[in-house]
Amino acid sequence: HTGEHPRIGATDVVPFVPISDVTMQECVELAQRVAKRVGDTLNIPVFLYEEAASIPEKQNLENIRSGQFEKLKIEIGKTPVKTPDFGPSSLGKAGATVIGARQPLIAFNIYLTTNDVGIAQKIAKAVRHSSGGLRYVKGMGVLVEGRAQVSMNLTNFRKTPVARVVEFVRREAERYGVGIHHSELVGLIPQDALTEAAQWYIQLDGFQNEQILEQRLFQVMRETTEPTLDFLDQLAAATPTPGGGSAAAHIAAAGAALVAMVARLTAGKKKYLDVQERMLTIIDQAENLRSKLNEAVIKDSTAFENVMDAFRLPKNTDVEIQDRNETIQDATIHAAEVPLQVASMALEVMKLAYEAAQTGNLNAISDAASGLFFAKSALMSASLNVRTNTLGIKDQEVNKNLLESIQKLENQSNSIENMTWQLLKERGGFPIP
Repeated sequence: HTGEHPRIGATDVVPFVPISDVTMQECVELAQRVAKRVGDTLNIPVFLYEEAASIPEKQNLENIRSGQFEKLKIEIGKTPVKTPDFGPSSLGKAGATVIGARQPLIAFNIYLTTNDVGIAQKIAKAVRHSSGGLRYVKGMGVLVEGRAQVSMNLTNFRKTPVARVVEFVRREAERYGVGIHHSELVGLIPQDALTEAAQWYIQLDGFQNEQILEQRLFQVMRETTEPTLDFLDQLAAATPTPGGGSAAAHIAAAGAALVAMVARLTAGKKKYLDVQERMLTIIDQAENLRSKLNEAVIKDSTAFENVMDAFRLPKNTDVEIQDRNETIQDATIHAAEVPLQVASMALEVMKLAYEAAQTGNLNAISDAASGLFFAKSALMSASLNVRTNTLGIKDQEVNKNLLESIQKLENQSNSIENMTWQLLKERGGFPIP
């Protein structure tokens, strides 16, 4: 097919973008799984890009897509950047596809009070990263309906905020004796980008997303519409799920809740004004972890049930046996990855809990430490689930990575635990030998 837009295949680019209740790492893992499936099942060359890139040169989509379909057909497999991560090193009628994970992209234009497109081009050159400007900005100067426009793509609004871009363009425009006429949004924009811009412009200190009326209403509505389940009764039932992995996520979530409580008991107190800003951040981080760990309670059960379903697949023919074995392996690997993620989040809870115990309200130091030990217990429980699943994984390289990762988390947690006992003795005055 032909067109104006750069392309290397019928399905050119498939980005996974974290919006809400999902991490970038989860998007990366999802991109990798989909890429492998597309390459193996559809026999299409697949390149991983942005955050999922296998080598630094593939992070930039333009490097992969340079020369488009025609050049890729000649160069595929001959250089690292033109070598697919999955699928064949040859192009068929469907071409190739690029799959990855990236931050939300904001298409944002600023119109100037002039029709001199040369000024817009100079400003675009100053603001875009490729010519020395802001790190996560791509831009060019164009003339639109008789008005000069700085046309931009903001590729990571968290690291290069919208307000910073606007003020940069405003200052550059003043150098040429012009100003900003108006700005324009093309497509969608994340709520956080607008919230950050508003917070910056009105110089709002100590702001939390929970203070947004609609945000708070949505949170309450979501909590009231989600089914309330007696988790302990389910845990005690004579069923394989939920099991130790789900319990680990539940316990870690309880630890995160205690951390948030201690931070709230600290923020707003005169005695702790010097750490108030940090405590507000800890509240956000702890609540985010609590939400993700609550989701992991279900994820762990689902992952185990998928393994059981895989073992129930038919095995009457060679093809069925092969498909069954591959499905079992994929499901088992995922069943090990979920508790590994829980362990990683539990370690983050431990770090926040230690900080809360170290600088937070002294009257709640035992609560902070309790949250830390909850998270440590969760991490060790999750570790058992990682290790038991590796027994069923045949890929030794995958096993090695899983075991090295969980061992690293265990080692870090042991170090934090030892520091906590010392802190309880020194700051809390606890009678610890």
